[in-house]
Amino acid sequence: MADIPGLVEQVADLAVLLSADGIVEGISTNPESPALGCLDHWVGRPFSDFLADESRTKFDARVARLRDEPGLDPRPVEINHVDNANWEAPVRYSLHRVGETGGILLVGRDMQPFADVQQRLLSEQMAREREAQALRGAETFYRVVLEASETPLVLIDPEQGGIRDLNSAAAQLLGSKQDTLRGTSFAQVFEGRRRGEFAEALKSAAADDGASGVDVVSRRNGRVLKVVPGYFRAAGSLYLLARVVAMDESDGAGPEFTGALAALYAETGDAIVLTDAKGLIREANDAFLELVDAPQLRDLRGESLADCLVRGAVDLKLMMEGTARRGRVRRYAAQLKSLVGTRVAVEISVARLRQGGADTGYGFVIRDVALRDAGEGSGEAVAVDDEAMQSVMDLVGTASLKELVSATSDVVEKMCIETAVRLTGNNRVAAAEMLGLSRQSLYVKLRKHGLINSSE
Repeated sequence: MADIPGLVEQVADLAVLLSADGIVEGISTNPESPALGCLDHWVGRPFSDFLADESRTKFDARVARLRDEPGLDPRPVEINHVDNANWEAPVRYSLHRVGETGGILLVGRDMQPFADVQQRLLSEQMAREREAQALRGAETFYRVVLEASETPLVLIDPEQGGIRDLNSAAAQLLGSKQDTLRGTSFAQVFEGRRRGEFAEALKSAAADDGASGVDVVSRRNGRVLKVVPGYFRAAGSLYLLARVVAMDESDGAGPEFTGALAALYAETGDAIVLTDAKGLIREANDAFLELVDAPQLRDLRGESLADCLVRGAVDLKLMMEGTARRGRVRRYAAQLKSLVGTRVAVEISVARLRQGGADTGYGFVIRDVALRDAGEGSGEAVAVDDEAMQSVMDLVGTASLKELVSATSDVVEKMCIETAVRLTGNNRVAAAEMLGLSRQSLYVKLRKHGLINSSE
């Protein structure tokens, strides 16, 4: 072993010379590896006495293979040393045959520094997993508390103006879903709001301790709301937590009145439809669903009410324009068409809906007049021009039936044209569309019946 110390100092931390029967004949350690200490007491004792139980089998198998296959250079083997019951050292050995006596030279590298690094990495990984688990727990608590709150809450990034999070109560009040609203611009949720202007309004309201709030109108359902923001700081950044208050509920006549109104809406035999400012259906009661043979409201929500009217956009435009001018329309005669193609005569009353001083849409009360007309017979028939009908009656006995029918047709045609012109407020284009005529054909018939001046 005279040359082993120099070899160890150059290439290894530990060198052990074993006899053919596994007795330690010599040992040398690198002085730069103080963790190994002095191991001279190993000399003269079996090498297996200083191996951990799981390492003995591994080491014996590697030695047996080295001796059975002389031409094979076995791979290094990692084993754990034990000594005095309180010292352990992992060492990676390369095995080398020595001479013809069957001796083996073990050249080892101390693996304790690598084991320490692995242990630190494992500890760090376990610490990160504990932190991640704690973070998931905190997020779960946050979600549960946010959803359990009956107050509509929206978390806003004040710089970007985006919605970071909100609870289901806020999403329902804004007329959409949480996943749809999360990450979008808060200003885009409301009518007539620009991102920069709205962000400044929120900041100003938050600086006033949220006492005033910002009045808004929801773009999706037309509800009049108030956004009451307040600042808070998290992870060094400022955020806004806004309460959303429904002004129509806060300004109402109380819960009893609201409940009674809801019961009337649901139980009345007249159809009731609420639309936005463009005539798109937002809400409708069961009576309306029965009139148009719709199985459920979601089949109609978001569709134009004109799709349910026989004259379509003409009727809807006339009712909305009349309501915009006078505030309401009473007993507008029209026909509804169902989803399966049937038609029913109805009378429609229309009112403009206003909340918080802003227009939010229209309310339509629709009454089926078929049963009433059937019960009253011809007593409610459309009034006709007495003079024109008398002229027709005077022809009886002096003209053929064909001539009588032709004269009667002219009377009915004149009456229908006069009605259309009156309903449309003398709007010739709308009247022509209502009657299914071209504009030129309508003017010809107006001249024919003397309903238009020669100058026109």
